[in-house]
Amino acid sequence: MAREFASVGVVGLGTMGAGIVEVFARNGVAVTAVEVSAGALERGEATLRGSVERAVRKGKLSEQERDALLSRVTFAVGLDALPGADLVIEAVPEHLDLKQRLFAELDRVCKPEAILATNTSSLSVTEISVATSRPNQVVGMHFFNPAPVMKLVEVVRTVVTAEDVVTDIEALCARLGKVDVTINDRAGFIANALLFGYLNQAVSMLEAKYATREDIDAAMKLGCGLPMGPLALMDLIGLDTAYEILDTMYRRGGRDRRHAPVPLIKQMVTAGLLGRKSGRGFYTYEKPGSPVVVADEATPRPDAEAADAARTIAKVGVVGSGTMATGIIEVFARAGLEVVSVTRGAEQSGRTCEALKTSLNKGVVRGKLTEADRDAAVGRVTWSATIEHLTDVDLVVEAVVEELSVKKALFASLDEICKPGVVLATTTSSLPVIELAVATERPADVVGLHFFNPAPVMGLVEVVRTIRTSDATVATATALCRALAKHAVVCADRSGFVVNALLFPYLNDAVKMVEASYSTADDIDNAMKLGCGYPMGPFELLDVIGLDVSLAIQRELYLELREPGFAPAPLLEHLVTAGYLGRKVGRGFRDYSKR
Repeated sequence: MAREFASVGVVGLGTMGAGIVEVFARNGVAVTAVEVSAGALERGEATLRGSVERAVRKGKLSEQERDALLSRVTFAVGLDALPGADLVIEAVPEHLDLKQRLFAELDRVCKPEAILATNTSSLSVTEISVATSRPNQVVGMHFFNPAPVMKLVEVVRTVVTAEDVVTDIEALCARLGKVDVTINDRAGFIANALLFGYLNQAVSMLEAKYATREDIDAAMKLGCGLPMGPLALMDLIGLDTAYEILDTMYRRGGRDRRHAPVPLIKQMVTAGLLGRKSGRGFYTYEKPGSPVVVADEATPRPDAEAADAARTIAKVGVVGSGTMATGIIEVFARAGLEVVSVTRGAEQSGRTCEALKTSLNKGVVRGKLTEADRDAAVGRVTWSATIEHLTDVDLVVEAVVEELSVKKALFASLDEICKPGVVLATTTSSLPVIELAVATERPADVVGLHFFNPAPVMGLVEVVRTIRTSDATVATATALCRALAKHAVVCADRSGFVVNALLFPYLNDAVKMVEASYSTADDIDNAMKLGCGYPMGPFELLDVIGLDVSLAIQRELYLELREPGFAPAPLLEHLVTAGYLGRKVGRGFRDYSKR
């Protein structure tokens, strides 16, 4: 039988601490909420009451439930209010010396059988535990913000944490309606170890002026379905907090350069640009603490000159017959453009035409378009098996196999056939666009247009400019995206562009966790979905993308950037060698053949 926690203490009533108090009180547990001073206690109580009142306004709590919740909370200054607590959780600032002093005091104040828990997100639970005479009764309980909403709790055991303590805390999490993942004491645990490498790399992109803050955030929201872009998320977390977490993980985690804080973060912290809480971080906010973003000197403004330079696109060619090519044809045709579809033969054209009609019919069934819209879209497409029919188009998009030699040969042929001024675009997701540009005599007219699958649904297009792409070509590409009701993000020609360059190292890091036997694929997926709000866990996503595709992209990133942390995880390579490629073959990180 798991022990019954009748009384819980929470030390530190910032946003996280107040949220943890609310979680326990909502679930019928008496809570003693402790702060260091009367002023801090008053602020903490105001935070809790504000959260509870919002829940009432949203219909999440009744007024009676609110009153019952608040009646379970006792507010106190000082640790001497905690001698009767069965469990004490600290949520004080993320400084090891502060937490060690606190735990030494808790060890003195609390009854011998009480469990002491830390909500640290990155510090060593082991180092905190040895400040007490009861390290076997110390455990990590890492809640996620906002604690009343987020379902995940990382339960962190040290090498000396008693097994019954872990079992009791796991049972408590279930009582609180939380999903726990139990892991060993390692820098960053699961969620932060995966999340902060990705956030740090996004800041590196901004620091290098590779893309704007707006484009980086839009790319990850629209391209990956994430609830927030990485830079907006950094502002929410707080740049000072993010810096401390990264620095701790770098020092404790084997000095992985992925976690070495980007210099820009330290510079911003030094300048007091801490994110939402200070009113300014990567973005500028209406006032400190406000989520409302306001325009500042870095906010993009309409470029009338660039808009004037954009060429008119009325007729487009699409080369290829796969899923992506079919989707792009549909996007153009539904937007009212004439489309010439070029495949390798009549049979492929027939299959592509049928796939297009099937997709459009689904749109009719779902009420997304009328039968007249469907028929008009089909009527705008001309089917061909020869690129000679592209002589009068204004834009050509290639969507052929992802092999450099094939694409280069196609671009050389298009260079000979197409009229001057035609924009030549590639949908490559990982190959160097400049390699295709220099296969032509018109590199200024070559650009990347990386659509995301399925193209009719996904709202993002990465517009990739090479060092030879003209401003007029970029302006034309971005204007076209607007006409297609797509969000264009402009970036330079570098492996992975924005989305894949941020996504795949994160996926690779997750594979390394499983490879090191630190956690399971299921627990890691749960951690990222429940702790970070991701629509899919990394292993679900890898199996959907295809492990062979993922490995190829990760290899391209590593070959170009030469970053040791980007080297493909051997486990990923072994699974591909074994033919476990994901859902498409019925087996990847999971076995789908029996489902």
